[in-house]
Parts: sequence; structure tokens; C-alpha cells
Amino acid sequence: MKTFDDFLARRSPTLLGLGEPTHWTEAFPLFRNEVFRHLVLEHGYRSIALESDCLAGRLVDRYVTTGEGDLDKVLATGFSHGFGAFPSNRALVEWLRDHNAGRKSEDQVHFHGFDAPLEMASAPSPRAVLTELHGFLAKHLDDVPHDVTTIERLAGDDAAWADAAAMWDGAKSKGDSPEARELRLVADDLASQFERARPALPEGGDLLARTALGLCRYHSLMADTSSERLGRLGAQRDAMMADNLLALPGTFVSAHNQHLQRRAASMMGAQWWSAGAQVAHRLGDRYVFIATDFGSSDGVVDPAPGTLQAYLAVTVQDRELVETAGIDPGLPARTGDGRGYLPFDAVEAADAIAFLHRV
Repeated sequence: MKTFDDFLARRSPTLLGLGEPTHWTEAFPLFRNEVFRHLVLEHGYRSIALESDCLAGRLVDRYVTTGEGDLDKVLATGFSHGFGAFPSNRALVEWLRDHNAGRKSEDQVHFHGFDAPLEMASAPSPRAVLTELHGFLAKHLDDVPHDVTTIERLAGDDAAWADAAAMWDGAKSKGDSPEARELRLVADDLASQFERARPALPEGGDLLARTALGLCRYHSLMADTSSERLGRLGAQRDAMMADNLLALPGTFVSAHNQHLQRRAASMMGAQWWSAGAQVAHRLGDRYVFIATDFGSSDGVVDPAPGTLQAYLAVTVQDRELVETAGIDPGLPARTGDGRGYLPFDAVEAADAIAFLHRV
């Protein structure tokens, strides 16, 4: 970790991001675990945020700080995208629990999800987060607008919101129905009430308020039938990610390179501003991003000469990083494998690149 120590000695990031070029290779989250343990033990980091459901992540945090819950159930319900099934994430949660056991609360290390409560192929009903936000406000305030019965009536059947067909066909989304438009007003009223009373309220309400607003906006965009629809959905998701990250100063962040890079993300021909670009716009050089990529792997063609990955393979030690200031930004990326691996191609959008020679 010497190169990480040297790199951090010249910076004092508010947020430190470590990306990965694919979610489906265990080498990258295992490397993330190694880096994070070093940051905790040698640099005093006290929180980690993963590209996982921000609301579900509270279950993981309670487990690692208090021991509440069963580990298997926490892994199954505290992560989105199936990430709880990864051995690397089990190892992370186990390490966090072992590290925190017996420590004072101020010395414990916390876990956060920072993704919106979405899946790639669907989005849940806003009912649950709206009713939780209403309950949070009603517990502490006397003049909460609306009531749970109204929220339940407007939300209706949860399955209708989560229909996977709506992800690809805006005409099948509930997001522009009269009930959905009224729920957006309910979310706005509740979030506004939270903001007005924020000094008198305990922690936790801000996450509920911004998630309720963001999820209602996401469903509205799902009902879009224009050619800009996919890009707008990606932008909304990354904007929600950025807001969650900005609420977590001093945190180590792990996600796909596309989300953390300081430029637009892209998928299926659509482009939008990434969470990293949003955060960098507001934090400047207090946001530091380290991309990760690799050289060789079974089933993936070795990088061709003249590509960025070929350059890294001959200039960077395994599992170490190189600052991007000395890399030609014109080097093209290698070819991806078509199975979720997106070779890093944004040298100018990262502060450094960590390179694993073989995964």
C-alpha cells in the first residue's frame, strides 16, 4: 500500500473513490477490502459507501455496529443488485463487525449504501419510503401534512410500480398517472416539512426525504417516451447517488468506474453526468477518484499494444497505482468482453489508476 500512502500524503480528500471496471469479478471487491482495511488502520477512515441501496444499507450498518440481526439475512436484504451473495462483501461485513465489537461508538466504522433504491430492470413503489418518512416526522412533529392512509391509497399496488416492462417502455409506467403526480406533491410537502424542522430532528430524516423525492422523480422519468428517456433515468440515478455521497464526508467510496469518474457516464448509446462529475463539481479537488482496471484474465483477450491497459501492464506494479498526470490521455482503451467489463477510458477523469495485472 506504499503507493496509496504516498498518494494520500499529498491530498486531503473529503471523499475518496475507488472504482472497478466490472461488478462480476471478485478480484476487485477483494482488492477494495484490502485498501479499506489499510485506510481504517493507517489513515483513520471511519466509513465506507458501496454502490448499493441506501435504505437497505442501514440494516448492514446496524449489524456491523451493534450485532443486530442474522448475518445471512443481513447480506440477503441489506444489499441490492445481488451484491450480498458475493464472498467479498460477506468478508467485508464480517471484518467490520469484528473490528467494531467492543469499541466505543465514536471509534466504530460505519457502512453505507449510496445507490438509489433501484434495480437495473425495475424501480420499487415509493409507498414504503413515503410512509417511513411520514412516520419519522409524525414521531417528532405535530403538524405533519397528509396522512398514511392517503399515501397508501395513492400508491395502490406495489407490483404495478415495479413492473419490469416499465423500464423499457414508458407507456407501461405508472409514473405519469394522476396518483403518481399527487404522490410527488406529497413527497415534496413532506420533504419541505423536514427541511423547515431539520434543527429539531434526529439523524436519518434527510436520507428519507431525499430518497422519497428522488424515487418519485425517477418514476416520472420512467413514463417518458422520448429518445432521451434512458439518459434521463441514468442522470436521475446518479444525481441521487451524488446527493447521498455529499452527505457522507470523510468516506471511502466503492462503485463502478462509470459512476465515480469525473465525466459523463454512458450506456447503450445514452450519456449523462455521473455521480463523480456531480460530486467533483461541488467539492473540486476535495473529491479524489482512483480508477481500477486489469491486464489479463481467462476469457478476456490481452490488451493490444498501444492501448491504455497495455501501457499500464508494462509501467505499473501489480496492485499499485499510477497518477494520471503522467499518462497520455489520448491512449485508447482496450476492447471490452461484452459481459459487463468496461475498460477504463477516461484518464483525464481520474486522479490515479490502480492496476491488477491478472484477475
